[in-house]
Amino acid sequence: MKRCKQLILVVCVLLIGVSAGMVYSGQGKKVSDEFRKDFIKNFKRTGLNTTPGDAMMLRILVAGAGCKRGVEVGSASGYGAINMGIAFERNGGHLYTLEIDPDTVKVCRNNIKKMGLENTVTCIEGDALETLPKLEGQYDFAFLDALKSDYLKYLKIIEPHLKPGAVVVGDNVIRSARAMQDFLDYIQNSPDYETVIIRASMEKKDGMSISYKIK
Repeated sequence: MKRCKQLILVVCVLLIGVSAGMVYSGQGKKVSDEFRKDFIKNFKRTGLNTTPGDAMMLRILVAGAGCKRGVEVGSASGYGAINMGIAFERNGGHLYTLEIDPDTVKVCRNNIKKMGLENTVTCIEGDALETLPKLEGQYDFAFLDALKSDYLKYLKIIEPHLKPGAVVVGDNVIRSARAMQDFLDYIQNSPDYETVIIRASMEKKDGMSISYKIK
């Protein structure tokens, strides 16, 4: 009976936290929706981070498509990852974000923790060409934002794991088009994908490719 009462008390506390717009991190830290909004608003972005407009577009794509398992190649300090992470959290899914620089990995993981997303977003350290093949299972979302000349290599590693209906996004496809021409030729001409190039933000005067995997 005592254990039953304790269980009821725990459930009540969790329900109160959810109703108050709270998310509990793995360490029991309360993170409010308001805190998250302020954290994102005041995030100290660098040139390697996605813009606010692009990050919101990524979040909407993940949420709208109901994606449950995603991979990001190129974490930087985690601005894009935490934005997408909010959508994956809503969907009951998980995002794996890959970053080659050890110091940047620490920063990214710290930002993920501050946002209370450590149970939803995992930052993996190492060269994506080496870490991607070690990931198992299927994906319904992929975001490429690392070495531009390697975009096609990343895609070819991920491709066998992409579910039909998966969304694939490539960043910087306007200003860096020449460096990733093989990727653009493939993703735009393959019968397995429907692709469009868009601009969600003018901050970098750049754009993204958004592809839908047909089969």
